[in-house]
Parts: sequence; structure tokens; C-alpha cells
Amino acid sequence: MASSDPDPDPDSCRVPEPEPDSCPVPDPDSEICLPEPGQGDPGTTESKRDLAAQVARPMRQFLATESGSAGLLLAATVIALVWANSPLASSYVSFWATELSVTLGDWSLALDLRHWVDEGLMALFFFVIGLEVRRELAMGELTERRRIAVPVIGGIGGMLIPALIFLLINPSGEAANGWGIVIATDTAFVLGALALVGPKFSTQLRVFLLTLAIVDDIVAISIIGVVYADALNPVALAVCGACLAVIALLPRLGIWQGGAYLFVGLILIVAAIESGLHPTLAGMLAGLLVVAHPPTRGDVERADRKTRAFRQSPLPDVARSAHRSVQQALSPNERLQTMLHPLASYVIVPLFALANAGVDLRGGILAEALSSPVTWGVVAGLVIGKTTGITAGVFATVRSGLGEIPRGVGGGQMVGGAALSGIGFTVSLLIAGLAFEDPVLQDQAVVGIMIAAVLATGLGWLTFKLAAALRGETEAGLPRKLDQPVDPERDHIRGPVDAPLTLVEYADFECPFCGKSTGMIEELRAELGDRLRYVYRHLALIEVHPHSELAAEAAEAAASQGRFWEMHDLLFEHQGELDIEDLIGYAGHLDLDVDQFVTEVEEGRNAWRIQEDAVSADASGAHGTPTFFIGGIRHIGAYDARTLAGELLASA
Repeated sequence: MASSDPDPDPDSCRVPEPEPDSCPVPDPDSEICLPEPGQGDPGTTESKRDLAAQVARPMRQFLATESGSAGLLLAATVIALVWANSPLASSYVSFWATELSVTLGDWSLALDLRHWVDEGLMALFFFVIGLEVRRELAMGELTERRRIAVPVIGGIGGMLIPALIFLLINPSGEAANGWGIVIATDTAFVLGALALVGPKFSTQLRVFLLTLAIVDDIVAISIIGVVYADALNPVALAVCGACLAVIALLPRLGIWQGGAYLFVGLILIVAAIESGLHPTLAGMLAGLLVVAHPPTRGDVERADRKTRAFRQSPLPDVARSAHRSVQQALSPNERLQTMLHPLASYVIVPLFALANAGVDLRGGILAEALSSPVTWGVVAGLVIGKTTGITAGVFATVRSGLGEIPRGVGGGQMVGGAALSGIGFTVSLLIAGLAFEDPVLQDQAVVGIMIAAVLATGLGWLTFKLAAALRGETEAGLPRKLDQPVDPERDHIRGPVDAPLTLVEYADFECPFCGKSTGMIEELRAELGDRLRYVYRHLALIEVHPHSELAAEAAEAAASQGRFWEMHDLLFEHQGELDIEDLIGYAGHLDLDVDQFVTEVEEGRNAWRIQEDAVSADASGAHGTPTFFIGGIRHIGAYDARTLAGELLASA
């Protein structure tokens, strides 16, 4: 049943004063404005806006950093090849063979520069990967186990088939040790290639490929640590175990400082080098043990109070207290990621490529590599094996009903993403150096890795083009059009039902940002007057807001007595008081028939209506609250009154 609202009581409509870091826009990074006509790159800007609307901020930051590092990685690779094939080639070899030792009393650790990069710095890189995996499992894209079934099984297929293909071409001898080279996927290169050759809007595909790469990384590093380990030192292994236990216990001990984690991590890496276990595995395990959790309301409010105290008394000790409270509000995982991820992606990975991609192709080495089964085993495994293995795993999972392809991603685009996953590069180079003692075989493997990267990019480009031309798959992001048009006979509408401007909001009565946006809506209505109709639809996020569905039921029960908007306002005014007893009290306050109200709420008579709204939200690409639609198109970016007013007027 539709409901409309008469002019509200002016005394009940006010815009709340903004509080520090709690303005109606929850994420400053989402405030991306369209460029002025003729300025900037509209495609790039809209792609960023699309990403901001579909992916949580930590994931956006991770994707952006990985994609951005691809250019540096490519530049380092080119520099390494030019250096190794120039008249200064001997300096390339001698430089990376330079020994660097660390001595403490009678203990000494001496490695050449290449091994310091491959073992020490890359352990830090995989520590960051471990941090990301833990964060995504705890509070990110991997929290819904059904959503991860497809990339996990696809990733397993994308490792088994390439390894089998490599072993069919290289069944015996030292060459057979290289099967691990073809199981890896380079996250940075894949995301960078997707930005170049993929669909214009590829957010959902990017998240899927990142999840796939995470699965690859976990398995690949486990293989490095176990299969390619040296003779093990029990004492050093015990130290590794103790360090991992300390990292797991630090939160219980009340130690939250990032420096403590880094200090224990440094000891862990040194112990891993001494143990014979490859340090990258130790780094990954350490990252997985660093706790991740969303900020609690109490921690955020405490930080807010201390920040306000500093504004009133800007003294050094108050500043330290405020800084400490802000840091403690975030989990150690997120603080370490923010600090280390740019270092890992922009410095460590390019440095690794510079140290390992320099193959001297002169003197017939290139011709020898092109006739080597190792080279072509790597190429076939990465290009053919990854494409077929991931594709088979994905579609087998979907057919069996264990999972589904991410919304907005077509089958052809999935195959294109699988093809790009044949860019193994970073981890493949790392495994190549461990798998072969013969430097000739190492060089042949490196040539194969580079050829595979070029061919995988080309195959991905061709697949995306065919998917667009033959299947109409031009975008790989969430839907952006409102699935169910506004229906005055059904929808809850504030303002004239025939107003020329329409703003639809999917919201949740327990969502704090929805609560803050209500004042903004009133400001917007005051500015646009009868030209605006505002439509409220339910999107109860019961996983994070346990009272939201019950509150939605209460609003609909009030609507059946013609008092939806009055109940709507009360629920948002009392977001922290949404138990059934509270709701009954609100019904009495509004002079509703309380018996009828209680019966409707307890029997869930309006559940169908709330479910209909949730289904339309999902079909429209609205997965969070608040989500706004202007003129039937999902709004992306800031949702303050000024921005929305401009977008509404532009849509007319």
C-alpha cells in the first residue's frame, strides 16, 4: 500500500550538526565529482565512481595499489632486460651477487643482494598478502562463504591443470621440478592488464580475479615453503613457531602497536632464513595471524571525545592521547596494511623484478630457450592451463549449485579473466629460481614466463572483444539501473507523486549513515520543494543490524494504518532502541491500534513487502545502505544535499 507524507512539522526537521569524521558521507574517498565538460577523462572518472559504489574502501585501496604498481613492475622488468643485454651486463650479475652480511656477536647472516630481495623483502610482501587475506576473511569480500566457492574452486582448477600440462611436456629429470612455476598468478600485472584490455566497468571481475589470485598465492607460497625447502634446522623452526605464537597472542596481551608486530616479524624472517623454510611462507602465516575487525562504536566514540578534547586544549599530552585513541580504534591488521602495502607494491615487487628478470638473451640463449620443453611447458601451462583450468573449475562450481558467478560478470568475461590469470610473473620468477639449480633452465623458465605474460594478455584482450561482440558483455560491474520503477500505488512517497524529480533511497532503520541522511533529505526537500518526490525502500542488513528487519516490519505495520512516515521518523530518531517493546511504545505514541500493530509485526504479515524491496535492491546493484537512485540510475559518490540537488536537477 502506498503512502505519502504531508508537509512535516518544521520543528521536527533539522539538519544535525556535523561531528568530526561522522558527516553524512561515510567514506571521503567516495566523494568523486564528474569533471567539467571537456576536462579530464570521463571514462576514468566514471570507472572510479563505479568502483567506489561497489567495493568497500579497504578493498578499493588494495585494488588501486595493485593496479598502480603494475606500471612500475613492467618498467623494472624492461630495465632488467636492457641492463642484462647491454655492454654493462657483467655489472648486472656482479651487483646482485654482492654479499651483504648482518653480524651480531658470534652470529652472522650473509646473503647476496638477490637473496636478500627474494627471501627477506619478498617475505614482507607476502606478509602483506596474508594481512589482506585475513582482513577479507574477517570483514571483507570473503566473509560470505558461498561467494568464495567459485574463485576457490576455479583457483584450484587453475593450478592443477597447468601443473599437469607442464609435467606432460617435462615428465622427468630436473626439468620436472618446474611444475610449481605455472600455478602462480601475479595480482598486480593481472589487474593492470585488466585495466588496459578489459571491459570499461570491470569492478566485479576485478574483485573476483583478486580473490582468485589470493587462492593462488596461498597455495603457491605453501608449495614454496614445503616442496622447495632446504634441509631444516629444528632450533630455527622452533623460533619461527614461537614468533608466530607471539603474533597471535599480542592482542590478548593488550599490545596493539604496529612496531611490536614488525619487531617480532623481523625475528621471524631471520629465523625462517636460518631454518631452511622459505621465508615467504613464514611471512604469509604471520600476516594471517594478525587480527582484523571493524572499529567498534565504543572505540570510535572514545577517539571522537579525545579529538574534541584536543580541539579544546591543544596540548602535547592531549594530542598523544587523541592520536593513540584513533590508532587503537583500528585493528592492527588495517594499520599495518595501510603502512606496508604501498611499500610492498611500489618498492619491493619492482625491486624483485629488477633482480630476477634480467636474462642475457645473447649468444644463442634466446634460440635455445625457444626450442626448450621447459620454456614451452611454462607457456602452455600458464596460457592454456590457466584458461582451461579456471574456466572448468568456475563452471563446474556454478553447475553444481555450490556458488555463482559474481553479479554483472558474463561467462565470456569470466573466460577472459581466466586467460589474464596466465600472467604468473612475480611468484613464477620466485619459484623458477628455487626449482632449478641449473642456470640455463632458470633462464629458459624466465623466457617462458615473459612469453606467457604477453600471450595471456593478448588472449584476454581477444576474449573480451569476442564476449562484447557475440554476447553483448560490455560491462562487468554491478547493475546501475533501478530494477523496479517507482509505483505510486505501492511505494512510500514523500512529496507530490507526480513531481518531476525522483530520489529513491534503499535504507535500513538501524544504519547510522541512513539516520544521518534523514536530515539531509529534509534539507533537500526544503530546497527543491514540490519538484521532488522522495521514495523510501527497505534494505534490512540483518547481518550487521540485527534489529533492522523488525524495525522495517514495524514501519509497514504502521503503514497499514496510514502512519508510515510518522513511524519512519520515530525509528530513525531512536535507532538504538528498536526492540519489540520499544516498537510497541512507538505504536502507542502514534495512537495506532496496538493490537493490530503487534499482530502484524509478530506474524510477519509484511515480510513479503520487505523481501520485495530487498530483491529489487539486489537486482539494482544496491548492496549497502544508504543507496540512492536519481532518475532511475544508481547514484555514485557523495550524498550530501548539495551534491544530490545538483544531480537531481541535471537529471531533469
